[in-house]
Amino acid sequence: MKKSLISIAVLGAMSSAAFAQSNVTIYGIVDAGIVSERGGIGGNVQKVTSGADSASRIGFKGTEDLGGGLSAIFVAETGFRVDTGALDNTNNQLFNRQSFVGLSSKTLGTLTLGRQYTPLYETIRDVADPFGAGLAGSAKNLFPVSGDEQRTNNTIKYVTPNYMGLTGELSYSLGEQNGNATAGREYGLSVDYSNGPLDARYVYNGRNNNTATSLNNPMGHNSLIAVNYDFQIAKAFFAYGQDKGLNSAVLANNVAYTTTAVASSTDSTDLLVGATVPVTGTNGTVIASYIKKNDKEVFNRDADQWAIGYRYALSKRTNAYVAYAKIKNKNGASYTVGNNSEAGTGDKAFNLGLKHSF
Repeated sequence: MKKSLISIAVLGAMSSAAFAQSNVTIYGIVDAGIVSERGGIGGNVQKVTSGADSASRIGFKGTEDLGGGLSAIFVAETGFRVDTGALDNTNNQLFNRQSFVGLSSKTLGTLTLGRQYTPLYETIRDVADPFGAGLAGSAKNLFPVSGDEQRTNNTIKYVTPNYMGLTGELSYSLGEQNGNATAGREYGLSVDYSNGPLDARYVYNGRNNNTATSLNNPMGHNSLIAVNYDFQIAKAFFAYGQDKGLNSAVLANNVAYTTTAVASSTDSTDLLVGATVPVTGTNGTVIASYIKKNDKEVFNRDADQWAIGYRYALSKRTNAYVAYAKIKNKNGASYTVGNNSEAGTGDKAFNLGLKHSF
């Protein structure tokens, strides 16, 4: 028994030394909550769920100093469900959230290859949405970040160095269709200015909907302007986007209220105004937003979402949260109140939960 304990201690020390030498970090989020969804065609739903605020995950990231201000970097991140312990994807992907490797230079920028977030999603999550794409008030309920508009495979991404608060990002995802170099490809670019209390970003996303066997499909285009400004007593958020073409605004749930699927709009705009307000003398923050989806097609399937939430920091790594959101669908629109990890089943939802980061 004593020898076994000594062996375990030696292996642990060796593992720690190896991690320290290669600067590898293990990180993650464990998020679980109670969710109540109402208004869907299948009736009300009450459940214990995973990732209402932030998707539960475990990841590995590392850097190696190559000298001259150049470093090798990597990230490998997988999602899981706290409520069941299962992986949170059905596509047989071990690292379904992110998996990339690249080089980072202090003077030349960062180049990475692999499965990565799109600039469009990063802008909505980091700049536009006071809910940070989480909880019932998530901008993902109405803004176009479903499927390949959130993450893309086979992606080449370049991020410029920060120059007096100005940065740029370019991404190109290969479609990898036999005999057709453009089919299935997706590309994005963003320009961000962040200085003091102001953060403003413009982003464009283009998506080729062709496949090797289905050609001449219309392109999908998204453009978005997002701004937030910290007034100290409150932080204000604003975003306005345009979505045109096939798959430019895919519905997260297109059979929420009818037995037949509702088609996604191919011509719409998105408007968001919101705020976060720290509660004086506490570790809590009130969050609120209003989002309007304006469908410009003949059916005019518009939707409005009102949301309010509250996050309370129990420590630097642990937050409790509560949130409520309601969507008003018009003319047969089929938008649902989901959260960070789920599309939702109805037009109203309530969240109560706990998130721990490590």
